Amino acid sequence: MKNYLKETDVIDFSDPGILELALTLRQGSVSDLEIAKNCFLYVRDNIRHTGDYQDTITTLKASEVLRYKTGWCYAKSHLLAALLRANSIPAGFSYQRLSCSEYKKNIYCLHGLNSIYLKGFGWYRVDARGNKEGVQAEFEPPIETLAFDLEEGETNVDGVFEEPLASVVKALDMNRTYEEMINNFPDL
Repeated sequence: MKNYLKETDVIDFSDPGILELALTLRQGSVSDLEIAKNCFLYVRDNIRHTGDYQDTITTLKASEVLRYKTGWCYAKSHLLAALLRANSIPAGFSYQRLSCSEYKKNIYCLHGLNSIYLKGFGWYRVDARGNKEGVQAEFEPPIETLAFDLEEGETNVDGVFEEPLASVVKALDMNRTYEEMINNFPDL
């Protein structure tokens, strides 16, 4: 589990802002389950989804997501992992391959999620991309209520990854605007 607790360049939880928020989100909680839910709800409800708002910046590192209060699903998963790891809760990355026709017709791309190791439940997937009409992700262990139900041609990517996929990091690093990103979404 130690690999799901480590800090990386992208999951930079020693950032003072992340540490302060992680402490705030754990206050008054008596279990890892409560802390994890607080972290999930914060990211889902307080960080804008870049695509929904067509924000002009693309964030990558957890500290950037917190600073600018925006991120694509992948970047939001980076912040959630940082908050969880700062609270000593193992967190990894999971992905789905979905149709991205909302942004560009006839393409598929990866969608970023988190997997959280919860005592009594094991690995539990959550989707902090942000709710909107037609998208309703919740934190209700052991039931997974993700943002999107898989449709024909879509799939879950097997595994819980210790770090974000290299293709995701590369896409977020190289495509810094909304337009660049929708033309270069990461895929398998």
